[in-house]
Amino acid sequence: MSPPGTSRLVGVQELADTLDTVVVVDVIRAFTVAAWAFARGAERIVLAADADRALALKERYPGALAVKDGPPAPGFGTVNSPGLVSRLDLAGRTVIQTTTSGTVGALAARHAARVICASFVVAGATARELRRHRPADVTYLVTGDGGHADEDRACAEYIAALVEDPTVDAAPFVHRAARSVAAADLVEGVRRGYPGTHADDLPLCLQHDRFPFAMLVDDRDGDAVVRPVPPGGSGG
Repeated sequence: MSPPGTSRLVGVQELADTLDTVVVVDVIRAFTVAAWAFARGAERIVLAADADRALALKERYPGALAVKDGPPAPGFGTVNSPGLVSRLDLAGRTVIQTTTSGTVGALAARHAARVICASFVVAGATARELRRHRPADVTYLVTGDGGHADEDRACAEYIAALVEDPTVDAAPFVHRAARSVAAADLVEGVRRGYPGTHADDLPLCLQHDRFPFAMLVDDRDGDAVVRPVPPGGSGG
C-alpha cells in the first residue's frame, strides 16, 4: 500500500486553518501515559484543556479517573506519569486527561479531518494507520517547547520515516529523544523526588513500538475523545 502524500512538522501556532490529518506528538509524557492507560484497560480518554475542565468532565463520566500534570491534587486520581499509570487497573474506565502540551495540542487540532495522538510507544501503529488511510496531507504537531521539543520532533520524524519504510531503525530517533532537554528535566525531577514523577517514566517514554494500536480522536460527541484503533481497525 502506498504511503501518504506531503507532510510537515509544525508547532501549535503554525497550524493551518484547513487540515487533512494531524498527528499530535507528545512523548514526555502525555501520549505515553494515554497509551499505557489503554494498555491497562481504559475504554476512552477524554481530553481537557485545563484542570477545571477536567474536573467538570469527570462529573459527566461516572467512575472516570482524572489525570493531570504536576503533583497530586484533589479530584485527580493520579498524575501524568507512565510509571504510575502502568500500575493501575483501568478496565472499562474513562480517563480524563489534561496536560500542559499534549492535550492542548490535540484540542487545538480538532478542526482537522482526522487527529491521531502519538508517542514512541505507538509510533509503528501510527505509521500503519497513516499507510492504511493514505491521507493526501499529514501535519505532525510537535507539542513540546512551542514546537521545538527534540523528543517530539524525533518521534514525528520516526513515524514519518516508518510510513516510507517500515523497517527503519528506531535507535537514532530514540537516542535523540533520550538526550533532549525534557528527558534531562524528567531525570532531574525523579532524582529530586518531585511529586508526579516516577523512576520508570523516562524508560517507558523511550520504548518504541510497544503497543499495536493507534490513538484516534473522535469529536463526534462534543468532547475530544481518544480511542484505541487496533491493526486493521476502523479508523473513522
